[in-house]
Amino acid sequence: MIGLLKKTRLFWLLLAGVAGLGLLSSPAMALQNVPSAEEVAALLAAGEISEDDAGIYEEYVEMVEGHGFHAYAFDFFVTSMLWTVIAAAMVFIMHLGFAMLETGLTQQKNAVNVMFKNVFIISAGIVTYALVGFNTHYPADWIIPNVLGIGGWIGDLNEDATFGYGGVGLAMTAFGDFIFQAMFAATGATIVSGAVAERVKLPSFMVFVVVFVAIAYPVIGSWHWGEGWLDAMGFYDFAGSSVVHAFGGFGALACVMILGPRAGKYLPGGKIRPIPAHNFALATIGVFLLWFGWFGFNGGSVLSAEPADLGLVFTTTALAASSGALVSILVSWTVIKKPDLSMALNGVLAGLVGITAGADAVGPGAAIIMGGIAGAIVVGAILFFDKIKIDDPVGAISVHGVCGIWGTVAVGIFNSEVSFVVQLIGTLAVSAAAFVSAFVIFSIVKVVMGVRVSEDEEAEGLDLGEHGQEAYADYQMKTR
Repeated sequence: MIGLLKKTRLFWLLLAGVAGLGLLSSPAMALQNVPSAEEVAALLAAGEISEDDAGIYEEYVEMVEGHGFHAYAFDFFVTSMLWTVIAAAMVFIMHLGFAMLETGLTQQKNAVNVMFKNVFIISAGIVTYALVGFNTHYPADWIIPNVLGIGGWIGDLNEDATFGYGGVGLAMTAFGDFIFQAMFAATGATIVSGAVAERVKLPSFMVFVVVFVAIAYPVIGSWHWGEGWLDAMGFYDFAGSSVVHAFGGFGALACVMILGPRAGKYLPGGKIRPIPAHNFALATIGVFLLWFGWFGFNGGSVLSAEPADLGLVFTTTALAASSGALVSILVSWTVIKKPDLSMALNGVLAGLVGITAGADAVGPGAAIIMGGIAGAIVVGAILFFDKIKIDDPVGAISVHGVCGIWGTVAVGIFNSEVSFVVQLIGTLAVSAAAFVSAFVIFSIVKVVMGVRVSEDEEAEGLDLGEHGQEAYADYQMKTR
């Protein structure tokens, strides 16, 4: 008991020092409530603490002093950095959500192929973002001012691992900044993956992903987040309704137009043959994983643990998703005459995409309206694209592309400090650039490698044709 009390004395002295850090302005002041080296030596000589305790003290003091002048913000900085990496992990989990959603909404004979693509996308996305993406997304030098700046390898980002790296507006280390943004980078290609599912050649898609994620995403994203020409105009896209979601959605549209619909989807006389999802349980799990991860997607975009913004962003995100689901259920039930689960799931995602641009810039009431309108839009968009024979098995173009545009311009409607015209110009520019870049890349891949599997392989399923594997051991192909 005496030994415990002795250790507790040092613990409380250290804790008092930690609690005082936020009010202090230098390493010496930051440690003023922590025992001095002489006091610790005296405690050690008196046998009141062990050598291990003294070593812990020295390590702690060295860590705080390493932050130099910025030690005054040590507690807030550490909390913010911790939230950043948690948020990054939550965004990473979204890729599992995408994989489950896409797998569930497609046919079981293509399940392995869909999951394989999602494994490749996140892996290629992180590596290419380290190789070229991060420093292209945030260019140190512009080749074409405010339009194009190509960067290279990330290198050692710990040159300034203190609060001085970004202050309150970017309260993390550079490595924290990198890993959070890297999780975003692959999302654009993941959106494309769902739209081209069940008929795209795997090697061709992999080549497209690498170029689209490594070059197109960071270059177009730099126009806003890299302080490019859109940022100079005052364009506002908090967490990426346009620069992430509309980018992926209109990239998907370009690829689908080149690839064509799945065999048997559109029949003579304008009839549409439904190709049913094979596992709505997986699809539902996927959407809930995405909803969970979106709290990190939007919440992490606060870029610190600033309490007021975090609380607001979490609230607007939840309200918009819920409103999107409710309205999509109501609209689809009215139009289709049955409660459609796929529409409800896409309504959740539509609401999330719809609030992403303005999650920190609007209040709860506006969030409900923005999410609800997105829920109505997604139903109409899915039916519209089907009518014009744009075959999107998971509704990605409607959810991310169309609702990404809505969410961006909605900030200009519900926040008087944001220009509606600038928002419209910005989102159309990003969407058009994504469409054109994807169309060019995918067209080149088509000429060089081909992009569509054979009719026999499509009928048999890509799991056997591309992988020689089955997702379900007892799978038997059914014909209608």
